[in-house]
Amino acid sequence: MTTGEDQFTEVGVGPWEGEPPTGDHWDPELLAHGDRRNVVDRYRYWTREAVVADLDTRRHGFHVAIENWQHDFNIGTVVRNANAFLAAEVHIVGQRRWNRRGAMVTDRYQHVRHHPSIEDFVAWAADADLPIIGIDNLPGSRPMETTVLPARCVLLFGQEGPGLSDPARKACAELFSIAQYGSTRSINAGVASGIAMHAWIRAHAGPPPG
Repeated sequence: MTTGEDQFTEVGVGPWEGEPPTGDHWDPELLAHGDRRNVVDRYRYWTREAVVADLDTRRHGFHVAIENWQHDFNIGTVVRNANAFLAAEVHIVGQRRWNRRGAMVTDRYQHVRHHPSIEDFVAWAADADLPIIGIDNLPGSRPMETTVLPARCVLLFGQEGPGLSDPARKACAELFSIAQYGSTRSINAGVASGIAMHAWIRAHAGPPPG
């Protein structure tokens, strides 16, 4: 049984004990005062810039995009998932502003790009030679469980409720749905993004660093 004291155990590590290490990737403030960030142990006491630079050497071949026409609150979760599965970049299509609370500070370590319109996003994907893969429960969508996602692609998600807009659907090279078994018509983009990214990981990624 978890005690009240266990529930509130402080995250991270305290100040560095002993002679501090040398190197550009170490953060003097964190070494002196402790590192309470939500990062894996291998990045303890590292500067944010050093963490991002190391992640950039290992990012995967998929990007993630989400439409944001009505200030979608799922975007923070999408960004957090993208960080967890090490997406190359997150693309927000539509409004620039989004609720960062759901990202739990992971947007500091994840590249996020804004596109004011679907047309701008589609042009970017064409220049990058990346197929746009729509994830939505639409008529004609193929079950994602029966296919392997491309190694290089952009996974595109629509807004909560309406799903992908008509221009977004037309821009997709393929459309995939996620199998559901209950009464709800759809799951939100935050959940769907995690499922789709993990499907990509299972097909194309090895084990994470130790």
